[in-house]
Amino acid sequence: MERQHAKVVELDVRPHLRKKLEPFQLIMDTVKQLDADDIFVLHATFKPSPLLGMLKLRGLAGQSVQHDKEHWITTFVSKKNKRWLQEAESVGTGTVAEQGESAGIVDAAAGPDTDGKSNPRLIQLDNRGLEPPQPMIRTLAALKRVHPEGEVIIHNDRVPVFLIEELNSLGYAYSVEDQPDGSAKVSIRQKT
Repeated sequence: MERQHAKVVELDVRPHLRKKLEPFQLIMDTVKQLDADDIFVLHATFKPSPLLGMLKLRGLAGQSVQHDKEHWITTFVSKKNKRWLQEAESVGTGTVAEQGESAGIVDAAAGPDTDGKSNPRLIQLDNRGLEPPQPMIRTLAALKRVHPEGEVIIHNDRVPVFLIEELNSLGYAYSVEDQPDGSAKVSIRQKT
């Protein structure tokens, strides 16, 4: 199938983000309904870098283009159709971005690990006070950066229900510790 004959599925989560609502489940529900040759176009108020990396694990390649200050359009296609993104890039619609970027991550131990690589063994994030979906995005980006035997510890305003669903689907082990003020600390590790 060629790109021009593919079905395009568009989702605009900008209204959700402006109302400080978490659109992650809506995005993942849409992704689950995609057929192999569908093109998924996501409209957001920021570049969804960790989502690019997460959906790459699910067999999708992505490309993000900024259209104005608060409008990013990200296109996802099956990895087997990755050339569609490259075709779009060659006509000047943006650059392919398959790896998540980790803006704003605060490392508690950012030094090199024992193997000499730059993946920290511990990343601690204070996600309190951040608007959705930033806590989830920061956490997923940290999980990509942490050493395979390392740990990510997050402190959120409440138990991150949607993140926990995603951790289950990605195969991470975690523990949740409710705090007296109603917030929650979550420790996340790779399953062994």
